[in-house]
Amino acid sequence: MRRPKGIKTKKSIAKRFKITATGKVMRSKAGRRHLLQGKSSKRRRGLGKSAVVDHTDTYRITQNLPFGLR
Repeated sequence: MRRPKGIKTKKSIAKRFKITATGKVMRSKAGRRHLLQGKSSKRRRGLGKSAVVDHTDTYRITQNLPFGLR
């Protein structure tokens, strides 16, 4: 069975990044997986929030998420 032609979303990137309604690309912060006991509560709370991806990297990410901005 032949696969239909067209652009496909890179699923590995779709799991790591989210695109907001205004077009910003959001990411989760590193350092929240393990060894949390040695980090302060303030630092752990800050790591829970998402961050905006730098504008130099947004183009590459949005190219791999073709249906994110539509």
